Amino acid sequence: MRHNPYKIVEMFEETMSDYTGAPYAVSVNSCTNALFLACKWARVEGKEVILPKRTYLSPPQSVLQAGGNLVFEDSDWEGIYQLKPFPIYDAAKRLTSGMYIPGTFMCLSFHIKKHLKIGKGGMILCDDAEAVSWLKARRYEGRTAGLKYHEDMIDEEGWNMYMSPDQAARGLMLMQNYPEVVKDIPEDPPYRDLTEFEMFKSVEVRK
Repeated sequence: MRHNPYKIVEMFEETMSDYTGAPYAVSVNSCTNALFLACKWARVEGKEVILPKRTYLSPPQSVLQAGGNLVFEDSDWEGIYQLKPFPIYDAAKRLTSGMYIPGTFMCLSFHIKKHLKIGKGGMILCDDAEAVSWLKARRYEGRTAGLKYHEDMIDEEGWNMYMSPDQAARGLMLMQNYPEVVKDIPEDPPYRDLTEFEMFKSVEVRK
């Protein structure tokens, strides 16, 4: 039987699914790309996507790169926020047991500054089996994980956004001693107003 190096990735996904209460968990190489893929699945192209004007640079860039029309909201948030009106949440600052919100795509970060300090990596929590199949192929250039290139049949474009087995192995190791209840990570100092940046100065801001 041929060894499948991606089995460790599946084990990490199952562990995160059990911990967060999400039926499915799809690992990727960053929260930024988790948001991008969730936006592509939700077909945000040509539609308004509203998020706080005080957050990190990459979430609004993910929206733009997915074809969405970016709108900022002048609002405060803690732990998670929604990319309105879509059921997509930036949950980079939260990782605690039972956190999953049914019917949503919650995007996690495993950056060294976040809760589970893998160093890099992200995940999409969801309860949509059809979306899971799409996301798993799209994160891997449209390929099927575990199949050799010459054995696979590619029928749609994808991106190089998969989590490596060594990152998944570190995640499994860290989860062995991860607590059940964990507080959200505060941002100190607070996030900058994104409209301070030249690329976002023309974005509409709503109260």
